[in-house]
Amino acid sequence: MTQAELHHLYSRASFGLPLNKLPSLKGKSRLEVVNQLFQNSQNSTRFDLDLTDFYNDANQISMRNKKDLVALIKKSKKKFLDLNNQWLDGIMTNPEELRERMTLFWANHFVCKDNNVYHMQLYLNCLKTHALGDFRDFINAVSKQASLLKYLNGKQNRKKSPNENFTRELMELFTLGEGHYTERDIKESARAFTGYNHNFKGDFVFRRFHHDSGRKSFLGQSGYYNGEDIIDIILQEKQCAHYICTKLYTYFVNPVANEAHITQMALRFYKDYDIAQLMHFVFMQDWFYEKENMGAKIKSPVDLLASAHRIVPYEFNDKKTFIKLEKLLGQSLLDPPNVAGWPGDKAWIDTNTLMIRLKLPSLIYGVNLQDGAKAGGLRGRRNPIAAKVDLPSFESQFAKYSSNQISELVIPGPHSSSLETLIDSNSKILTVVRLMSLPEFQMA
Repeated sequence: MTQAELHHLYSRASFGLPLNKLPSLKGKSRLEVVNQLFQNSQNSTRFDLDLTDFYNDANQISMRNKKDLVALIKKSKKKFLDLNNQWLDGIMTNPEELRERMTLFWANHFVCKDNNVYHMQLYLNCLKTHALGDFRDFINAVSKQASLLKYLNGKQNRKKSPNENFTRELMELFTLGEGHYTERDIKESARAFTGYNHNFKGDFVFRRFHHDSGRKSFLGQSGYYNGEDIIDIILQEKQCAHYICTKLYTYFVNPVANEAHITQMALRFYKDYDIAQLMHFVFMQDWFYEKENMGAKIKSPVDLLASAHRIVPYEFNDKKTFIKLEKLLGQSLLDPPNVAGWPGDKAWIDTNTLMIRLKLPSLIYGVNLQDGAKAGGLRGRRNPIAAKVDLPSFESQFAKYSSNQISELVIPGPHSSSLETLIDSNSKILTVVRLMSLPEFQMA
């Protein structure tokens, strides 16, 4: 694979190519590189915050005691901060990089929001576990998660009083897309999911006395269906494979859909709904590496923070900084805007977020772009998001590269401006931060 192809693959299947990996990858075939990505993501490192105290407190307090409730809410907010930071840390440092990328994708597909951090950690672990697995198992697992049952009113879905929120989103956002089902399909399938509930620990509970066991008619078929039966019928529709592949294509390949390529993906996916096999197929295609797909996507805020970290590792002094930056940039990981999630691509950029994005590298690394790299030059009051920068790691990665070569490593794709004017032969860190401050670094 060429260096440009390696950068492209790692910008999409991961969050950027760490330069210390580049020498070992050069000269390898596409199959070898892609296989290694999947090999590294075979395991699934779980979110593992110790939430014992939170769980015990939530179990013991009286919901009528306002003082206890306020204390529990404060504790929950702190734990959500920790969960958010653990997620970002995994994105930036976990060697299971493809699984981390897929988890982030599915979190914006099976969108969910919850104020119970214990249940939300279970939900994120469900996404990570199934991120490269069987899509049928994935949907069934997600449909039984406590956080989603609350978010889409599954707990209120009962016999003689069905709630249609979950099944509407199941078809519109999760499987088929708008216009490929009827209002009757929504109502009938809602009856099939009656009785879905959970206990205090977040374990799935099927309450059979709340379940409508009568005959249902759904997508042209009739029977005494339950929720799993409905999912099986949905997956029989080729539109389901096409819809999922369209979302995967516009996320991993190009925001502009190519129907010919999506059709190839859908034919492959419909056979067995194996997510890993589908993604392996995509990363092996010649069209994935076409120039029109390189640098065609605007980085999400998480991508931007992670790609900078891959080049120059950093750690914020204040653990609340990630939360602050997520809000400023428009992507708070555990707080999606609505059930449809973030629209992405051009929606990431407006006049405010663009200015923050371009200034962000100099603020993180404390580098004055005009005067050069000065230790502590932008620290303290002038830089409220100062970070501890791992300069030894940066220097070891860039030791073998000249200042002129750095531009190709930081911005491997096309660029409109002359990069030579940004190169400082006396300071590689200054050169890198200047390159990161270009609009081209916003693209992946």
